[in-house]
Amino acid sequence: MPTSRRAEPDACSLLDTDHRKVKKMFKEYEELVHSRAASAEQKKRDLANEICMELTVHAQIEEEIFYPALREAIKETDLLDEAEVEHASAKDLIAQIQEATDVDDKFDAKVIVLGEYIDHHVKEERNEIFVKARAARDLDLVAMREQLTARKEELMEELGATA
Repeated sequence: MPTSRRAEPDACSLLDTDHRKVKKMFKEYEELVHSRAASAEQKKRDLANEICMELTVHAQIEEEIFYPALREAIKETDLLDEAEVEHASAKDLIAQIQEATDVDDKFDAKVIVLGEYIDHHVKEERNEIFVKARAARDLDLVAMREQLTARKEELMEELGATA
């Protein structure tokens, strides 16, 4: 059976794969919050750092490539404005998490709230932004997926080199 172009993985499916990955990481973090193991504190720090890196790269590729292309392709851009404001709030929390010296209850609260922000953001992207993106005629989401993948790899390499 031939596959249509629509069935190919596109920019939205790439971004959604990122969403699922960080959701799983947030669940792992919440399990660690309830752990009494001596190693839990370091595991929480490491996992929080990984979450922050994933989200930073994800937000950057959306802001550099996905959102600008979508702004050109659709008339209603209020959802994109909201998404960018949500990114700014998430970046603020990410900075607080990365700057924290102690892995305490406040640290846990910041990571958990970040997870809640991201959960809300993901629902809006899946249910509204991705729907509009896939309906836009002048948007090649399959080609954009390749662009996003290449930029994501560059950014991960940059962050990996400095980590």
